[in-house]
Amino acid sequence: MVGAVQSAGVVVTGAGGGIGAALARCFAAEGARVVVNDLDAAKAKAVAGEIGGTAVPGDASLIIEEARDALGGTVDVYCANAGVGSGGSEAAGEDVWALAWDVNVMAHVRAAHALLPDWLERGSGRFVSTVSAAGLLTMIGAAPYSVTKHGAYAFAEWLSLTYRHRGVNVHAICPQGVRTDMLAATGSAGDLVLRPTAIEPSDVADALMKGIEENRFLILPHPEVAGYYQARAADPDRWMTNMNHLQQKWETTE
Repeated sequence: MVGAVQSAGVVVTGAGGGIGAALARCFAAEGARVVVNDLDAAKAKAVAGEIGGTAVPGDASLIIEEARDALGGTVDVYCANAGVGSGGSEAAGEDVWALAWDVNVMAHVRAAHALLPDWLERGSGRFVSTVSAAGLLTMIGAAPYSVTKHGAYAFAEWLSLTYRHRGVNVHAICPQGVRTDMLAATGSAGDLVLRPTAIEPSDVADALMKGIEENRFLILPHPEVAGYYQARAADPDRWMTNMNHLQQKWETTE
């Protein structure tokens, strides 16, 4: 058991399925009290019923107070997991870019703004950001997703370096392919890059629990991502050339 989450009040957004549902199940199994959030009320209620949690459906940006009340007044762990996998290039519509920014970045900012006063006053709190390996690297065929996941990672990093000495723990989860509906929606780009090494949502949840136990900021359910990240930093031009070769390979399959 992970002592840091036993009896904790936990909120998981986007928890009606996929990674979010796996996180909710794992926290509940560790003895946490879990609020399950999703835009789809039926899915949120189904997962909450399964784990003995509480469903608080709706926009993840707007449920902090209701979730806090459901947990008896205190949120100990907030999992900013809800996200959109917006594909497309620079030519994607303004509405596509705006939704990606709002869900993948600004929802995290709004949650932190609502949670931090209480956390800083009591000297403890835990913010979990489901980012993506795309936030460390990039993803072909998905400019809005890649750019906003970089933003999500940057915000998590900023939170950690700013507040860790005041008792706020931050974790950024950065998996590659995970067998969810979002992976299925990535089409041929996902088939080429993500599907061959895709893992189960439960593997992501297990990686987070281990990261919490070890108090690590960066959670890599695919350990090989660390090597890719190091290669990118050490020789950006070589890394981008290799990624461009992947782009060209993808274009021949389109």
